Amino acid sequence: MTETWNFINTGSKDPYFNMAMDEALLNFVSRGEIDPVIRFYTWDPATLSIGYFQRLTKEIDIDKVEEKGYGLVRRQTGGRGVLHDKELTYSVIVPESHPDMPSTVTEAYRVISEGLLEGFKHLGFDASFAIPRSKEERAKLKQPRSAVCFDAPSWYELVVEGRKIAGSAQVRQKGVILQHGSLLQDVDIDDLFDMFIFKNERLKDKMKQAFVDKAVAINDISDRYITLEEMEEAFEIGFKKGLDINFKPLELNQNQKEEINTLIEKYKSDEWNYRK
Repeated sequence: MTETWNFINTGSKDPYFNMAMDEALLNFVSRGEIDPVIRFYTWDPATLSIGYFQRLTKEIDIDKVEEKGYGLVRRQTGGRGVLHDKELTYSVIVPESHPDMPSTVTEAYRVISEGLLEGFKHLGFDASFAIPRSKEERAKLKQPRSAVCFDAPSWYELVVEGRKIAGSAQVRQKGVILQHGSLLQDVDIDDLFDMFIFKNERLKDKMKQAFVDKAVAINDISDRYITLEEMEEAFEIGFKKGLDINFKPLELNQNQKEEINTLIEKYKSDEWNYRK
């Protein structure tokens, strides 16, 4: 029988709410208050999110981020810097004990990403999973050269025409898997690279070119302009098909809303964002 998961589209929110909401949903699933949940969201203002382990002041030009009017927040997931601007962001929160969830991060990533794969297919793209085959490719995954996310396809990353089209990160806490990621509608590469610190211009240019060669946004390769609404519809259909699930709308109670508000303060704090 097809399982029914929660679904919520929280729309356009600030970075602190967005990260607090993902953590709160993880807590609710962990405590058994809600069934697995899929969430869609966007960002206002556009925001640079940095990975849990990134060294903020060493890797990010904070003045540039402020100058551009972007938000800045640290995620609870690993990985590198992501500019959340013209994109649809998704998160999937599901117990590790779920019968369809493999125990390894990589395999669980593949299962969850089936929903993304079906979404891209629904939009008419010839999408597939990148599986690093050579020893060199696998070694590269362990040694990311850049602070910028999206510059190398990792295991089961989604690629279209050989270029990475979705960047995702996963964390496991409290018996729960949280995977969230960016589905790029458009990307301004110059803008993105301006916010990172490089040893010299030559390295910056080299990294930028590598990014262009490997990463791509939906509207870079589509023969027509794809709107955010079309993306939302396609990936909703994609997750239902890829994970073989139905959706019910998620309703939060007052206690749960208060927990989100408490977590917002955490993500606003310098203590969290500048912790490394």
